[in-house]
Amino acid sequence: MGIRLDSLVQYADRLLRHGGVGDWPGARNGLQLENGGRVTRIAAAVDAHEGTIRMALSVGADLLVVHHGLFWSELVPITGPCYRKLEAAIRGGLAVYSSHLPLDLHPTIGNNVLLCRALGLGVGRPFFEEKGAKVGRLVVTRVGRDALVSRMRAALGGAARVAGAGPTTCRRIGVVSGAAGDAVARAVAEGIDTLITGEGAHWTHGLAVELGVNILYGGHYATETFGVKALAARMGRRFRLPWEFLDAPSGL
Repeated sequence: MGIRLDSLVQYADRLLRHGGVGDWPGARNGLQLENGGRVTRIAAAVDAHEGTIRMALSVGADLLVVHHGLFWSELVPITGPCYRKLEAAIRGGLAVYSSHLPLDLHPTIGNNVLLCRALGLGVGRPFFEEKGAKVGRLVVTRVGRDALVSRMRAALGGAARVAGAGPTTCRRIGVVSGAAGDAVARAVAEGIDTLITGEGAHWTHGLAVELGVNILYGGHYATETFGVKALAARMGRRFRLPWEFLDAPSGL
């Protein structure tokens, strides 16, 4: 019963162009953990940690699709939390598939294009190069800063914080999900007056003031829920499999 795991993996790899998009060394895009070879139910989550793995098993999933995968550092001993999450997944027959920058930049199911749409900004154009590809979106428009903050709160389901001293009317908005706040100077060099992202270091506030730009922080987690939902939905439709999103917010 179910669909062959390798069929889903091949489909997702082609869709996301994993072979042609660079990333951080620890990202390891694609299938990170296999199972017995069949999939009957898909779960999606932003992060692959012990909590989401156990949530996936509790809903009967045998494939977990995530944005942040199992491995983000050099090889470490498989002990403690690392052992527990791998043991739970293997014992439960749960495969794990991860996509990081390729899912951020995808033109139809990517975090950034979907975040733009959720904010009522259209889709913009590719912007902000990282690892050889433009991962964000640049939108040329005219919207009040306060109105944009209100849209963010509605779209992301939580508080949106403003750093900096940019214009009260935003005309060139850069959207980069996750943790692009530390790269605000590089984003400004590409001609923006407002950066929408998830998080950044404390010092980015002072730098944004000095640069005369706005940074709107919506939370790393909240800005990166869009892609995994869209990917799981696409895979579910293609292979006629049920899927669900596992909400496990970090608060960051």
